[in-house]
Amino acid sequence: MDDADMIEIPAVLMRGGTSKALFFHEKDLPPAGPDRDRMLLRAMGSPDLMQIDGLGGSRLVTSKIAIIRPSDRPDADVIYTFAQVDTDRAVIGYEGNCGNISSAVAPFAVDEGLVATDASEVTVRIWNANTDKILRSRVQVKGGRARVLGDCAIPGVPGTGAEIMMDYADTVGAATGRLFPSGAVAQTIALSDGTEVRVTLCDVGNAGVFIRAEDLGMDGSELPDRIMADPVLTRRIAEVQARMGVACGYWTDWRSVDRPGLPQALLVMPPTGFHTSDGRHLTADEMDVWGRMFFLGKCHDSMSGTGSMCFAAASAVPGTVVADAMRETRLTPGRVVIGHPLGAMSVEVEPITAGDPAETRYARLGFARTARRLMAGTLYIPRDDWPRPVTLAAD
Repeated sequence: MDDADMIEIPAVLMRGGTSKALFFHEKDLPPAGPDRDRMLLRAMGSPDLMQIDGLGGSRLVTSKIAIIRPSDRPDADVIYTFAQVDTDRAVIGYEGNCGNISSAVAPFAVDEGLVATDASEVTVRIWNANTDKILRSRVQVKGGRARVLGDCAIPGVPGTGAEIMMDYADTVGAATGRLFPSGAVAQTIALSDGTEVRVTLCDVGNAGVFIRAEDLGMDGSELPDRIMADPVLTRRIAEVQARMGVACGYWTDWRSVDRPGLPQALLVMPPTGFHTSDGRHLTADEMDVWGRMFFLGKCHDSMSGTGSMCFAAASAVPGTVVADAMRETRLTPGRVVIGHPLGAMSVEVEPITAGDPAETRYARLGFARTARRLMAGTLYIPRDDWPRPVTLAAD
């Protein structure tokens, strides 16, 4: 139905972990630039908080894009670009990756014939164009297609599915080239209102700044709605992000930044029981550390995949805000269990220690997800003017 009013674009809607995204073959899109960005905004229905005229779900976790093409690199099978589309602003972020959506890339590649196999399991090497890093995704296969049914359960997703194991061991310095971009495993910074907070800036998968939640007056019972209803708290979190973004090299003046995406803010405290967003009581004994994630001015409904990788990486380095908050004896050796608004997320970590903490690397750094195809079809985009976006950071 390509005519004067509408254009047609093939698309697949997929869930990856606790997020959803529209998946496109890069060959079906305009070249990277303003035309593509306008089209993607229109596809999601942004800027509009409800995203009523697009396929976005009115939340940041459902307002995501994945763009895939075959690889021309010898070390990768596919090339993947992630885009975070804001809901109420004409903003698309390309500076970071999404760990949850990354888990749907291998199933998409297998189902779309970009990776062919007759084995029961395949490891897909994914080059993430946003961070210039290789991810590895181990996916189960049946009849040449990614398996969907299985017994892997993740908090925030009903039921179970086939396990997809994500390996982020090679993503240290994804945004800045350094594990600790500020040069310190931890530091205390003073905010403009005089509040002093202890932070750790860590870059694995995406850059993230850990903030000791007690320094912000939090008690551990806070869920996303309560955090978002506190303008003083959200302003302080955003200021920490903006200040630490200077250390990442994202900008030179922290005052010029509004609701940054990166570095993502990761609030942390020792294991503390709370009632989850779905009403279950999560006890302190069910977690190694308490966490919340904040980006683009909003609190994440659960925990971002790349945020969990920062948690795991920082937990293995003594003196970080995360290491100081960890329970004395982990629930399971080689794992970190993070208590988040929808439950507890378990991630793997095996550090390769060095004399200099900044040189720490990882033999294992990963997490299990489930993903599945929800819909495949034709997306219709009106050929009208749409606000030109401003490119900022993604989650």
